[in-house]
Amino acid sequence: MSFEKITYTVEDDIAVIAFNDPQTMNAAGVDTIDEMSLALEKAGDEARCTIITGNGRGFCSGANLSGNMGGSGKSQRKPDAGRELDRLYNPFIKAIRTHPHPVITAINGAAAGVGCSIALMGDFIVAAESSYFLQAFRRIGLVPDGGSTYLLTRAIGRARAMEMTLFGEKIPASQAHDWGLVNRVVADDKLMDEAKNYARQLAEGPTTALALIRDLVWEAEDNDFDSQLQAERFAQRTAGRSPDFAEGVKAFLEKRPADFKKV
Repeated sequence: MSFEKITYTVEDDIAVIAFNDPQTMNAAGVDTIDEMSLALEKAGDEARCTIITGNGRGFCSGANLSGNMGGSGKSQRKPDAGRELDRLYNPFIKAIRTHPHPVITAINGAAAGVGCSIALMGDFIVAAESSYFLQAFRRIGLVPDGGSTYLLTRAIGRARAMEMTLFGEKIPASQAHDWGLVNRVVADDKLMDEAKNYARQLAEGPTTALALIRDLVWEAEDNDFDSQLQAERFAQRTAGRSPDFAEGVKAFLEKRPADFKKV
Protein backbone atom coordinates (compact mmCIF):
# COMPACT_ATOMS: atom_id res chain seq x y z
CA MET A 1 0.00 0.00 0.00
CA SER A 2 1.37 3.41 -0.97
CA PHE A 3 1.05 6.61 1.03
CA GLU A 4 1.40 10.21 -0.17
CA LYS A 5 1.77 12.22 3.04
CA ILE A 6 3.64 9.74 5.22
CA THR A 7 6.11 6.89 4.96
CA TYR A 8 5.67 3.48 6.56
CA THR A 9 8.23 0.71 7.01
CA VAL A 10 8.55 -2.41 9.16
CA GLU A 11 11.87 -4.05 9.95
CA ASP A 12 12.85 -6.39 12.78
CA ASP A 13 9.36 -6.08 14.31
CA ILE A 14 9.71 -2.28 14.48
CA ALA A 15 7.28 -0.10 12.51
CA VAL A 16 8.39 3.43 11.62
CA ILE A 17 5.64 5.86 10.66
CA ALA A 18 6.91 9.25 9.52
CA PHE A 19 5.18 12.47 8.50
CA ASN A 20 6.41 13.18 4.99
CA ASP A 21 5.09 16.48 3.61
CA PRO A 22 8.09 18.82 3.30
CA GLN A 23 6.12 21.62 1.61
CA THR A 24 4.12 22.16 4.83
CA MET A 25 6.89 21.08 7.23
CA ASN A 26 4.79 17.98 7.90
CA ALA A 27 1.51 19.69 8.69
CA ALA A 28 -1.14 17.30 9.97
CA GLY A 29 -3.87 17.86 7.44
CA VAL A 30 -6.98 15.72 7.23
CA ASP A 31 -5.46 13.56 4.50
CA THR A 32 -2.27 13.13 6.51
CA ILE A 33 -4.11 12.02 9.64
CA ASP A 34 -6.16 9.61 7.54
CA GLU A 35 -2.92 8.00 6.36
CA MET A 36 -1.37 8.07 9.84
CA SER A 37 -4.42 6.29 11.26
CA LEU A 38 -4.24 3.56 8.64
CA ALA A 39 -0.50 3.10 9.13
CA LEU A 40 -0.91 2.91 12.90
CA GLU A 41 -3.52 0.19 12.47
CA LYS A 42 -1.18 -1.75 10.17
CA ALA A 43 1.67 -1.37 12.64
CA GLY A 44 -0.47 -2.88 15.38
CA ASP A 45 -0.72 -6.08 13.33
CA GLU A 46 2.74 -6.16 11.78
CA ALA A 47 5.15 -5.01 14.49
CA ARG A 48 5.96 -5.20 18.21
CA CYS A 49 6.97 -1.57 18.68
CA THR A 50 6.04 1.54 16.70
CA ILE A 51 8.08 4.71 16.18
CA ILE A 52 6.33 7.90 15.08
CA THR A 53 8.64 10.58 13.67
CA GLY A 54 8.92 13.14 10.88
CA ASN A 55 11.02 13.21 7.74
CA GLY A 56 12.97 16.35 6.90
CA ARG A 57 13.22 19.52 9.00
CA GLY A 58 10.36 18.97 11.41
CA PHE A 59 8.29 16.43 13.29
CA CYS A 60 4.90 18.03 12.64
CA SER A 61 4.06 21.72 12.31
CA GLY A 62 0.45 21.30 13.45
CA ALA A 63 -2.85 21.23 11.61
CA ASN A 64 -2.91 22.42 8.01
CA LEU A 65 -4.51 25.88 8.28
CA SER A 66 -5.00 26.04 4.52
CA GLY A 67 -7.36 23.09 4.70
CA ASN A 68 -10.56 25.05 5.42
CA MET A 69 -10.73 24.25 9.12
CA GLY A 70 -14.17 24.56 10.63
CA GLY A 71 -16.13 24.16 7.42
CA SER A 72 -16.40 27.84 6.53
CA GLY A 73 -16.41 29.12 2.98
CA LYS A 74 -19.66 28.50 1.06
CA SER A 75 -21.21 26.40 3.82
CA GLN A 76 -24.27 27.92 5.50
CA ARG A 77 -23.30 26.38 8.83
CA LYS A 78 -21.49 28.39 11.44
CA PRO A 79 -17.78 27.57 11.46
CA ASP A 80 -16.79 24.86 13.91
CA ALA A 81 -13.04 24.49 14.36
CA GLY A 82 -13.68 21.48 16.59
CA ARG A 83 -15.59 19.44 14.02
CA GLU A 84 -12.57 17.65 12.58
CA LEU A 85 -11.34 16.89 16.10
CA ASP A 86 -14.41 14.72 16.64
CA ARG A 87 -14.20 13.10 13.25
CA LEU A 88 -10.51 12.46 12.83
CA TYR A 89 -7.91 13.94 15.16
CA ASN A 90 -9.28 12.74 18.49
CA PRO A 91 -9.83 9.18 17.21
CA PHE A 92 -6.20 9.16 16.04
CA ILE A 93 -4.95 10.33 19.44
CA LYS A 94 -7.07 7.64 21.10
CA ALA A 95 -5.72 5.04 18.68
CA ILE A 96 -2.19 5.83 19.86
CA ARG A 97 -3.35 5.48 23.46
CA THR A 98 -4.95 2.06 22.80
CA HIS A 99 -2.21 0.77 20.48
CA PRO A 100 -1.43 -2.89 21.24
CA HIS A 101 2.27 -2.32 21.89
CA PRO A 102 4.62 0.50 23.00
CA VAL A 103 4.88 3.67 20.93
CA ILE A 104 8.06 5.74 20.74
CA THR A 105 7.92 9.27 19.40
CA ALA A 106 11.19 10.55 17.90
CA ILE A 107 11.03 14.33 17.70
CA ASN A 108 13.02 16.19 15.04
CA GLY A 109 12.62 19.94 14.59
CA ALA A 110 9.25 21.46 15.42
CA ALA A 111 6.49 19.64 17.26
CA ALA A 112 3.83 22.33 17.13
CA GLY A 113 0.09 22.48 17.70
CA VAL A 114 -1.50 19.08 17.31
CA GLY A 115 1.98 17.86 16.33
CA CYS A 116 3.00 18.60 19.90
CA SER A 117 0.07 16.53 21.13
CA ILE A 118 1.07 13.59 18.93
CA ALA A 119 4.66 13.88 20.15
CA LEU A 120 3.53 13.80 23.79
CA MET A 121 1.47 10.64 23.19
CA GLY A 122 4.64 8.56 23.01
CA ASP A 123 5.12 6.02 25.78
CA PHE A 124 8.80 6.90 25.42
CA ILE A 125 9.82 10.26 23.92
CA VAL A 126 13.22 10.85 22.32
CA ALA A 127 13.99 14.39 21.17
CA ALA A 128 16.77 15.66 18.92
CA GLU A 129 18.85 18.50 20.40
CA SER A 130 17.51 21.00 17.87
CA SER A 131 13.87 20.03 18.34
CA TYR A 132 11.30 22.08 20.21
CA PHE A 133 7.73 21.91 21.45
CA LEU A 134 5.25 24.68 20.74
CA GLN A 135 1.66 25.26 21.76
CA ALA A 136 0.97 27.86 19.12
CA PHE A 137 -2.84 27.94 19.31
CA ARG A 138 -3.09 31.29 21.09
CA ARG A 139 -1.29 32.90 18.15
CA ILE A 140 -4.27 32.18 15.91
CA GLY A 141 -7.00 32.61 18.53
CA LEU A 142 -7.64 28.93 19.24
CA VAL A 143 -7.22 26.67 22.25
CA PRO A 144 -4.88 23.68 22.65
CA ASP A 145 -6.35 20.42 21.38
CA GLY A 146 -5.42 16.83 20.66
CA GLY A 147 -5.41 16.15 24.40
CA SER A 148 -2.51 18.53 25.02
CA THR A 149 -4.07 20.24 28.06
CA TYR A 150 -4.51 16.81 29.65
CA LEU A 151 -1.05 15.57 28.68
CA LEU A 152 0.84 18.73 29.62
CA THR A 153 -0.83 19.22 32.99
CA ARG A 154 -0.03 15.67 34.04
CA ALA A 155 3.49 15.70 32.63
CA ILE A 156 4.78 19.07 33.84
CA GLY A 157 2.14 20.42 36.25
CA ARG A 158 -0.45 23.16 36.01
CA ALA A 159 1.93 26.11 36.33
CA ARG A 160 4.19 25.07 33.47
CA ALA A 161 1.26 23.90 31.35
CA MET A 162 -0.29 27.34 31.80
CA GLU A 163 2.97 29.02 30.84
CA MET A 164 3.40 26.90 27.74
CA THR A 165 -0.17 27.35 26.49
CA LEU A 166 -0.93 30.95 27.52
CA PHE A 167 2.28 32.44 26.12
CA GLY A 168 2.82 30.09 23.17
CA GLU A 169 6.60 30.15 23.44
CA LYS A 170 8.96 27.51 22.09
CA ILE A 171 10.18 24.96 24.62
CA PRO A 172 13.55 23.66 23.36
CA ALA A 173 14.45 20.02 23.83
CA SER A 174 16.84 20.69 26.73
CA GLN A 175 14.18 22.59 28.65
CA ALA A 176 11.58 19.94 27.83
CA HIS A 177 13.92 17.35 29.33
CA ASP A 178 14.50 19.47 32.44
CA TRP A 179 10.74 19.79 32.87
CA GLY A 180 10.21 16.03 32.49
CA LEU A 181 8.36 16.37 29.21
CA VAL A 182 10.67 13.98 27.30
CA ASN A 183 12.73 10.92 28.25
CA ARG A 184 15.92 11.52 26.27
CA VAL A 185 17.63 14.29 24.30
CA VAL A 186 20.15 13.09 21.71
CA ALA A 187 22.29 14.54 18.94
CA ASP A 188 20.32 15.33 15.80
CA ASP A 189 22.20 12.82 13.66
CA LYS A 190 21.67 10.07 16.26
CA LEU A 191 17.92 10.49 16.69
CA MET A 192 16.68 7.52 14.69
CA ASP A 193 19.55 5.28 15.74
CA GLU A 194 18.72 5.94 19.37
CA ALA A 195 14.97 5.60 18.83
CA LYS A 196 15.45 2.27 17.06
CA ASN A 197 17.77 1.07 19.81
CA TYR A 198 15.04 1.66 22.40
CA ALA A 199 12.43 0.20 20.05
CA ARG A 200 14.52 -2.93 19.59
CA GLN A 201 14.62 -3.49 23.34
CA LEU A 202 10.85 -3.18 23.51
CA ALA A 203 10.23 -5.30 20.41
CA GLU A 204 12.26 -8.11 21.95
CA GLY A 205 10.40 -7.88 25.25
CA PRO A 206 7.35 -9.72 26.61
CA THR A 207 4.51 -8.58 24.35
CA THR A 208 1.64 -9.20 26.77
CA ALA A 209 3.37 -7.71 29.80
CA LEU A 210 4.52 -4.56 27.97
CA ALA A 211 1.03 -3.95 26.60
CA LEU A 212 -0.40 -4.32 30.10
CA ILE A 213 2.28 -2.08 31.63
CA ARG A 214 1.55 0.79 29.24
CA ASP A 215 -2.19 0.46 29.96
CA LEU A 216 -1.60 0.49 33.71
CA VAL A 217 0.60 3.58 33.59
CA TRP A 218 -1.87 5.48 31.40
CA GLU A 219 -4.76 4.47 33.68
CA ALA A 220 -2.85 5.49 36.81
CA GLU A 221 -3.14 9.15 35.84
CA ASP A 222 -6.89 9.01 36.50
CA ASN A 223 -7.47 6.06 38.86
CA ASP A 224 -7.61 6.35 42.62
CA PHE A 225 -5.24 4.12 44.60
CA ASP A 226 -7.69 1.30 45.26
CA SER A 227 -8.78 1.22 41.61
CA GLN A 228 -5.16 1.04 40.51
CA LEU A 229 -4.42 -1.83 42.90
CA GLN A 230 -7.36 -3.70 41.42
CA ALA A 231 -6.22 -2.95 37.86
CA GLU A 232 -2.76 -4.30 38.67
CA ARG A 233 -4.29 -7.41 40.20
CA PHE A 234 -6.21 -8.34 37.05
CA ALA A 235 -3.36 -7.35 34.75
CA GLN A 236 -1.08 -9.67 36.71
CA ARG A 237 -3.53 -12.50 36.20
CA THR A 238 -3.45 -11.93 32.46
CA ALA A 239 0.34 -11.65 32.37
CA GLY A 240 0.75 -14.76 34.49
CA ARG A 241 -1.28 -16.80 32.01
CA SER A 242 0.77 -15.68 29.00
CA PRO A 243 3.45 -17.73 27.21
CA ASP A 244 5.85 -14.88 28.00
CA PHE A 245 5.66 -15.61 31.72
CA ALA A 246 6.30 -19.31 31.19
CA GLU A 247 9.29 -18.49 28.98
CA GLY A 248 10.58 -15.88 31.42
CA VAL A 249 10.57 -18.29 34.34
CA LYS A 250 12.10 -21.08 32.26
CA ALA A 251 14.88 -18.76 31.04
CA PHE A 252 15.54 -17.57 34.60
CA LEU A 253 15.90 -21.12 35.89
CA GLU A 254 18.12 -22.06 32.94
CA LYS A 255 20.23 -18.90 33.44
CA ARG A 256 19.78 -17.63 29.87
CA PRO A 257 18.13 -14.61 28.22
CA ALA A 258 14.42 -15.05 27.64
CA ASP A 259 13.25 -15.48 24.06
CA PHE A 260 9.86 -13.79 24.00
CA LYS A 261 7.73 -14.48 20.91
CA LYS A 262 5.17 -12.25 19.25
CA VAL A 263 1.72 -13.10 20.61
